[in-house]
Amino acid sequence: MSKKFKKTSENMSFSMSRWFRKMSTNAPTTFIVTALIMSYAIFLFGGGLFTLINKPAPAWSTSTGFLFLYPDISGQFGADTFISITLYALGFIGLLAIYQSSKSAYKPRQAYMMLIVGVALLLMAYIFLEGSIAYKQNPYG
Repeated sequence: MSKKFKKTSENMSFSMSRWFRKMSTNAPTTFIVTALIMSYAIFLFGGGLFTLINKPAPAWSTSTGFLFLYPDISGQFGADTFISITLYALGFIGLLAIYQSSKSAYKPRQAYMMLIVGVALLLMAYIFLEGSIAYKQNPYG
C-alpha cells in the first residue's frame, strides 16, 4: 500500500477504513465480467453502434400506421435496434437455459423443462429475426 492510502485510511473510523480497504482491493467476479461482455456483444450485433452514430428516427408514421422496421435492408430505425437487441438477448437466454439443463441431469424433469424452454426461446428468436430480415427485403409484397 502506498503511504498516501495508508494515511487516508488511518484517519477514517475503523469500519469505514475496513470497507474502503475491501472496496479498493476487490476484483469483479467472473459472472459480472462475462455478463458485461455478452451485453456489449449483443448491443453491437443488434446495431446499437449504428444507432448511436447515425441517430435515426425512432419510427415512421404513414397513412396506414407506424413503421417500426425500416422497409429496406440498407437502413434502420431506432425501433429496429431495440427489436433486434431484444431478439438476440432472447436467443442468448435460450442458449443459457439449454446449458443449464445439461447441468441438472440429476433432476430429469427440471432438465427436460429447461431444455424445452431454452429451445423454444432460441427458435422464437431465430424465427422472428429471420422474419424481420425477410420483411426488410420485400416490405410490400
